[in-house]
Amino acid sequence: MGEHVKVHLEDGYAVVTLDRPPVNALSRQLLAELDGALRDLEAREEVRAVVIRGAGPKAFAAGADITEFPNVRPEEAADLARQGQAVFNRIEALPKPVIAAVHGYALGGGCELALACDFRIAAESARFGQPEINLGIIPGYGGTQRLARLVGPARAKWLCLTGEMIPAAEALRIGLCDQVVPDEELLSAATALAAQLAGKAPRAAALIKQAIREGLDRSLAEGLELEARLFGQVFATADAREGVTAFLEKRQPRWTGR
Repeated sequence: MGEHVKVHLEDGYAVVTLDRPPVNALSRQLLAELDGALRDLEAREEVRAVVIRGAGPKAFAAGADITEFPNVRPEEAADLARQGQAVFNRIEALPKPVIAAVHGYALGGGCELALACDFRIAAESARFGQPEINLGIIPGYGGTQRLARLVGPARAKWLCLTGEMIPAAEALRIGLCDQVVPDEELLSAATALAAQLAGKAPRAAALIKQAIREGLDRSLAEGLELEARLFGQVFATADAREGVTAFLEKRQPRWTGR
């Protein structure tokens, strides 16, 4: 797909690999390539789930490319943050489940990338953190926002204000990741989940993601109304009719994404 982002298509899902040695730092170019890959995968009906991983033994992604930071003016820094946020917003809004397969370092922008995914499967070697404060700056790709929503404001403040790295087991304990596996099983665990998710009804999956994403910042009553509206919307799909018919006929459904 690009110099630093590789895409491999499997049956029903895609594996996106960040490949920028030695630690897959998130340069402007890598972010642009990732954005292009996501746009392409969103348009591919045959792709129903996505795995994002890092190449090499050291890192999922060890953060933004700090070599791009010297002499950056405030307005340029804000634009850089918005670029990263836009890419990660695309991941969050992608109408297909996205799994982060995290090994080694997932720091700063790398942690924020994982936070934008629907699921985070971590290898035992994984280390998560938001160490921007150690550079005298703050997270800029969603760390102060998604982290607080995922693990609560107190734990988010702890990670962002101390800059500490936490191991995979602690990330699992506080809800920052969903599963921890031995390093050698990471890709197989992530792709097994991708294959499972790819076997579900695509339109229903997209609407579930939308309902949860858009409902989080609403009142319960508003969230329930959103759910009711989307519940009605899904009944206009061929997949809903197929799913109900298949259940009544005691057979496996055949999803078309329509």
